[in-house]
Amino acid sequence: MKQRVIHVGIGVFGRRWCSEFLKTNVADGTIEVVALVDLNPEALAFGAAQLGLPPERCYQDAAKAFAEVKADFCTVVVTPAYHEAIIDLAIAHGLDILCEKPIADTMAATLRVARKVEAAGLKMAVTMSHRFDQDKTTLRRIVRSGVLGKINHVSLRFLGDMRQHMAWSSLFRHEMADPLLIEGAIHHLDIIADFAGGAPCRTVYANTWKPSWAAYVGDTDGIVTMEFENGVRAVYEGSCAHSTGLNTFYKEYIRVDGELGSAVLHHRDVEVFMRQDIWRQQSREGGGQKIPLLEQRKWINNWLIELFCQWRDGGPALETQVAANVQASALVFGAIESSRSGQVVRLQELLAKAA
Repeated sequence: MKQRVIHVGIGVFGRRWCSEFLKTNVADGTIEVVALVDLNPEALAFGAAQLGLPPERCYQDAAKAFAEVKADFCTVVVTPAYHEAIIDLAIAHGLDILCEKPIADTMAATLRVARKVEAAGLKMAVTMSHRFDQDKTTLRRIVRSGVLGKINHVSLRFLGDMRQHMAWSSLFRHEMADPLLIEGAIHHLDIIADFAGGAPCRTVYANTWKPSWAAYVGDTDGIVTMEFENGVRAVYEGSCAHSTGLNTFYKEYIRVDGELGSAVLHHRDVEVFMRQDIWRQQSREGGGQKIPLLEQRKWINNWLIELFCQWRDGGPALETQVAANVQASALVFGAIESSRSGQVVRLQELLAKAA
């Protein structure tokens, strides 16, 4: 049975939700969008045109929408500082929640949201869309198959050219304190933790900065090192003000090194290198076993919406459910604290302190 959705937020990325993610799942009968919410009348008109909603189902007041329209869950695509207020409305009306990353704009708010959702007995997941992309899913299957043996190290490189003003779609990214970590690394550190085996992160150390040519208030570049409780180490190299965009979004470089081999994802191509029975081995990227990408109908948020509906129907819980995703948020806020203090941050102690 199709599930009824109130969608909140039709900004730059929210428009893509209306024109692609929601629309795809409406077309195949997975969901029915029953109301749209945004402060901007023009944005509401865009969403209504994409999804075929009448004017009376378009609201500038979120509280009124939740009070007047019967729904099963809501999708939250507003800036992080407003997530908690919308989630509170959903909880008050007994709606499950599918929310854009991060859970909230601070560690304390993140933990409050997780506690409130748990206390209400509701389902909430976070749309870590990059984790559910075709190339990362292919790499994940290789890593989880065990063919690489015990994982030792994960490396991820993101180099995007969004240095010019408004090149990263929305003004708030150019005005916030930590655009790389909050808007970019929230995806990338989550992916690293996944490929590292899903164990909680023990320590994080970050060094971030803003080069003179970046049209941002906050830091656009950074290097983050992590140690996980299963012994895996990881390094993240990120920039949203790179000169040439060598590894931009959806075209990152990821390498997972294990006892028996390495798997490399670069510009959506995946290859595997296995250790041979020789005394000393040398390999070169480009010379490994090429692995075809997995095929299915939906990826990223198109797939996430379907998986969320399946969870609500009694299927397996999403790996990005709010209780688990707290660790992804902790990685980001721990990296921010480390960058500001210049010290290594013990992540689980940070969580305990924030709680």
